[in-house]
Amino acid sequence: MTALIEASSPHVMNTYGRLPIAMSHGQGAWVWDVNGRKYLDGLAGIAVNTLGHNHPKLVPALQDQIAKLIHCCNYYHVPGQEALATKLVEFSGMSNVFFCSTGLEANEAAIKLARKFGHDKGIDRPVIVVYEKAFHGRSIATLSATGNQKIQQGFGPLVEGFLRVPVNDIEALKKATEGNPNVVAVFFETIQGEGGINPMQIEYLQQLRALCTERDWLMMIDEVQCGMGRTGKWFAHQWAGIVPDVMPLAKGLGSGVPIGAVVAGPKAAAIFQPGNHGTTFGGNPLAMRAGVETIRIMEEDGLLDNAARVGAHLRAALVRELGSLPGVKDIRGQGLMIGIELDRPCGALTGQAAEAGLLLSVTADSVIRIVPPLILSTDEADQIVAILAPLVKAFLAGGAQ
Repeated sequence: MTALIEASSPHVMNTYGRLPIAMSHGQGAWVWDVNGRKYLDGLAGIAVNTLGHNHPKLVPALQDQIAKLIHCCNYYHVPGQEALATKLVEFSGMSNVFFCSTGLEANEAAIKLARKFGHDKGIDRPVIVVYEKAFHGRSIATLSATGNQKIQQGFGPLVEGFLRVPVNDIEALKKATEGNPNVVAVFFETIQGEGGINPMQIEYLQQLRALCTERDWLMMIDEVQCGMGRTGKWFAHQWAGIVPDVMPLAKGLGSGVPIGAVVAGPKAAAIFQPGNHGTTFGGNPLAMRAGVETIRIMEEDGLLDNAARVGAHLRAALVRELGSLPGVKDIRGQGLMIGIELDRPCGALTGQAAEAGLLLSVTADSVIRIVPPLILSTDEADQIVAILAPLVKAFLAGGAQ
């Protein structure tokens, strides 16, 4: 009998509460650990692995690129940047793109854009409106924009210049900003991911777009987690028929290859000039090829429609199985970005689900987050429900509130 391989990382800094699992390889929406156990991937690396694992169209393209050129600094033109930027501009109706390597960097660049926008208007201390329960990253600036005191604790003093308001309350926003000439931007996620899969309402998004236009504020929409087809449109805000001025992207854009981007509309497209911002790894040829090929495959394989159709199927099945249970407060989200909110902390379900062969996460303490690859089939969606529903029922039956 082969001995089990222990999952252990004694020389790695202890920054994560890891499960005792080490992954080996994947295929489609499935992954295997080093001991040969198989898991249905309902997490996709936290909304990253758009095309699942070992995609037959993506892998050869990346192998081809690796054999040509992996990295090239931004002293030179990188043809892949223009190819990917062209597609993002086409899909978004915006103007141009800055490439970086992560969502945090994309959000940091958005904050810098907003501040320089303010300084260019003669505002010495620009203020950016942000939201309760928001998550924009873990650098000092993005942590300051984030609405989670638990993860901010121990890292003060935070950066000034952020004004926090509740979601989906346009009057609260108007009241908070009344008479403040320093406001330059409103920064938010269309669907808050780490905050508990909290969607901005369509009417609110439309009201906010009108207000930003009226007051000459930048509308900055963080689509890092909810963008790139996850809701059934390229970007989640498109369900409201609006166009932002600044849009950070990352996660699913490269199907697992690290990539970030900031897409800018006309109001923000010329704010950065040479010397204002930069990156070493951002826009490298491998990441750009990953982005171009991810989009090509998504278009060829109809993955936006698949995300909408399979996501609706999955959500309906979850509502059917769990929606009427005492202890289930809400089942919400759009496409393949779904949250199940319970009336109590449920972090234990992450390990219980993995033990049963399903990968997922719990966010905001009490919200089960399901963000699988966009290639997920209806049969696999049914398997998610078949594994998860009994676990939730048993958890609610046995746990104290």
